[in-house]
Amino acid sequence: MAVKKKKKSYKASNLPPGTMAYRGKKQTLVTDIEIVNYNKDHYKIFNSNRVEDAFDFKGTDHVTWININGLNNIKDIETVGLHYDLHPLTLEDIVNTSQRPKIEEFENYLFVVFKMLFIKNDDNLHYEHVSLIVGEDYVLTFQEADGDVFNDLRERLSNAKGRIRTQGSDYLMYSIIDAVVDNYFTVIEAFGDKVEELESLLFQAKNIDDSTPGQIQNLKQEILKIRRSIYPLREVINRMEKIDCAFIEEKTHSYIRDLYDHIVQVSESVDLYREMIWSLMDMHMTVISNKMNEIMKVLTIIATIFIPLTFIAGIYGMNFKNIPELEAENGYYYLWGVMLMLFVLMLIYFRRKRWL
Repeated sequence: MAVKKKKKSYKASNLPPGTMAYRGKKQTLVTDIEIVNYNKDHYKIFNSNRVEDAFDFKGTDHVTWININGLNNIKDIETVGLHYDLHPLTLEDIVNTSQRPKIEEFENYLFVVFKMLFIKNDDNLHYEHVSLIVGEDYVLTFQEADGDVFNDLRERLSNAKGRIRTQGSDYLMYSIIDAVVDNYFTVIEAFGDKVEELESLLFQAKNIDDSTPGQIQNLKQEILKIRRSIYPLREVINRMEKIDCAFIEEKTHSYIRDLYDHIVQVSESVDLYREMIWSLMDMHMTVISNKMNEIMKVLTIIATIFIPLTFIAGIYGMNFKNIPELEAENGYYYLWGVMLMLFVLMLIYFRRKRWL
């Protein structure tokens, strides 16, 4: 009996522009704020649950990275927006998790939206809506909940590895997006392993059952989600490289161009695996068809073998008195001998034709 799916209800939310409405599913009781304040000779990091603790770093000679977790806490996000003079439409997009990746330039800050993909210990792919605000001496990042791909970046900041501690907020912005894009490679590699494993099973015709089409459909849906997250970021980075912003230095554009090359490479990998997935269903149907052909071949051979035997049995099963062989003393045994000989000869013939 087929299970009737519950009909979804679709309701348009026609709210005034600039109205903050969280549309995600991740809920946090408190807003978790991580503040990293640094320059070439100074580094300090601390955590807080009060948004007011993030207000003392604006306008200093340090670069400050303020990472805010908990988009469902609308009032806290609005308070941060008032302090940093963020546009109401920016605040609306920060909490709107369905917003596609984009970049917008304002008078005193640059606003970037992108999707962070990462694999947790459960081997499942997780999606995170991330908004980034970059100003002259600060970077704000907004996430739905705990868990991100910035641990290596935090380590570089704390240990003063590379050039990040000597650069400004624009380089920090690049480093954050670069960490996200680099993790795309890990996600695509893990996804590619799933596709290639299923393709190998289909090719070898092993473990093929009724769940295989469902596995292919799940991969198809997953690659479409990945594509929707990654492809718009190409446009964002391409525009970022060309944008004329007062607090993005010329030397940072070189790194952004390299970042664009990386996102193009990821996009090409996504297209490759997308084509492979579309061909998996055709391969599955071919394997099923081949199995059916093998079954039909065996049944056809069996039927072909029994056709002459049935003919002979039908002839001597007719109720005529004057059939000559009926009076033969060993006619029954002769008939069995002929039938067995035909059976063996046909088996030998089919074997030589490699039909068996």
